[in-house]
Amino acid sequence: MEHPVLPPAANRNSPPGRIPESVLDAVSRAVGKLRFGVVQLTVHEGRVVQLDVTERQRFG
Repeated sequence: MEHPVLPPAANRNSPPGRIPESVLDAVSRAVGKLRFGVVQLTVHEGRVVQLDVTERQRFG
């Protein structure tokens, strides 16, 4: 199950190479909610433009 958690336009006005606090907060929240899974960032021209979270459920 994928959950977009990056706020819209969170990174639009930031210079390349600088990660806005809102992006860092979104990544922190995503990792904090996961037990098993993947947090993936997509970067265009030095700016984070997308955050995808894939959660896995383990049985057994």
